[in-house]
Amino acid sequence: MDGNRKEELTAEADGMIEGRNAVMEALRSGEAIDKLYLAKGDTDKTLGHIASSARNKGIVVVEADRRKLDAMSRTHAHQGVIAVAAVREYASVESILASAAQRGEAPLLVVCDEISDPHNLGAVIRTAECAGAHGVIIPKRRSAGLTAVVGKTSAGAVAYLPVARVPNIPTLLKELKEQGVWIFGTAADGTTPLYDADLRGPAAIVIGSEGAGMTRLVGENCDFLVSIPMKGKINSLNASAAAAVLLYEAVRQRRA
Repeated sequence: MDGNRKEELTAEADGMIEGRNAVMEALRSGEAIDKLYLAKGDTDKTLGHIASSARNKGIVVVEADRRKLDAMSRTHAHQGVIAVAAVREYASVESILASAAQRGEAPLLVVCDEISDPHNLGAVIRTAECAGAHGVIIPKRRSAGLTAVVGKTSAGAVAYLPVARVPNIPTLLKELKEQGVWIFGTAADGTTPLYDADLRGPAAIVIGSEGAGMTRLVGENCDFLVSIPMKGKINSLNASAAAAVLLYEAVRQRRA
């Protein structure tokens, strides 16, 4: 196999769609696209058409330095545009809540606040599916999406657990509260100890980013800030581990 063909196959396996014709064809065919990267400053007619087509489909378009595109590229022929395919279509929050209602269960959701590491997001999705959560919700910006890496890390859970993507997490939390869902944020300085949190009713568990935790506005829109007991010298858990602890406390309570 020649080197160019090998690079093309590697790009396909990673969910990378490179070059103007390939990206336009993916948009025309309705292929699920997680994100579109355009070279900053390239404003010719073809790239403008690609960008507008993507935005009309609700796809996140990111202007990136050409050096970033070069670093992302597997084929070294990206022509100023790279699309990252999604491993499945995004669901709607409404469909996730409707699914819980159809099953006669109180909604159990996981809201990821700017988790940028795809391995962490994949692990959260895997744990949420195993715990019987009804869905995961992520923001459109400053977050990993349903890429091939996330799909692999989830061990196939993305095929079974719906993931919704919303423009604004604080707005989402307000809407969930209006629908009777209680919001439980994870915070090292939380005022509600984990084992005092009542997770039996409609609940959304908010997991903050790897470094900074929850953003201020997200924290302000939580009904409860939950602290996980820390007995060692390190005072925080990995995002996916924190999600697992809260999800399985919810499982325990709901079985009681």
